Amino acid sequence: MDPATVLIVSDDAEFSRALTGRWQSEPHIPTFTLMGSDLCQELDAEAFDLAIVGGVRRDAFVSILEALETTEKPVLLICEDSLNARDLRQAGPRFMQLQQQEGWLGAMVLVVSEALRRIAAVDRLRRAEEENALLQQQATLGNYMRDMLHNLNNALTSVLGNSELLLLEPGALSPTSVSQVETIRKMALRMHEILHRFASLEKELKMVATQAEDETRAKARSAGTR
Repeated sequence: MDPATVLIVSDDAEFSRALTGRWQSEPHIPTFTLMGSDLCQELDAEAFDLAIVGGVRRDAFVSILEALETTEKPVLLICEDSLNARDLRQAGPRFMQLQQQEGWLGAMVLVVSEALRRIAAVDRLRRAEEENALLQQQATLGNYMRDMLHNLNNALTSVLGNSELLLLEPGALSPTSVSQVETIRKMALRMHEILHRFASLEKELKMVATQAEDETRAKARSAGTR
């Protein structure tokens, strides 16, 4: 899985260096993208997973928050003091906030790491739901084919039987008709082979499922014994 991308919105080079430098001692380092407040107007929501805002001009906060609000991505606001934090809370109530006081860089790493873990978990859940929906569609199609297997076999038996009866009557058909009936018979035989393979695959899948259940029960009994 690719590392998460953290967008740092700041006009203070020292602020950005402090954030990225603090991460160097962590086992998992995200990819950082730096952006000044003047450029933070038209953001691509797909370009980052989380944004950190700090060290920007006070008059730029409103436009920054409006731009970030549209992305619906998690945002951590680094506040310089309690007054600044109160103002930001009113401007963007859904954003996370952290005040710059002793140990704030360590707290920032913890907050961002937890937020990124949640983002990854939500993404895994979304992919699992999509895969589950696809599997359900495939299962529905497979069940329908299984239910129709008997009817298809009956129809093919009728086609094969009648085509063979026609071919057994010499002179009853023109050469062109004989060729066409032979083609019908060959295609019916091919369809019969496909259906036979499908039935065999269904039996194999049932055997695999039964073996898996038996192994699971055996492991459970073994664990219970220990």
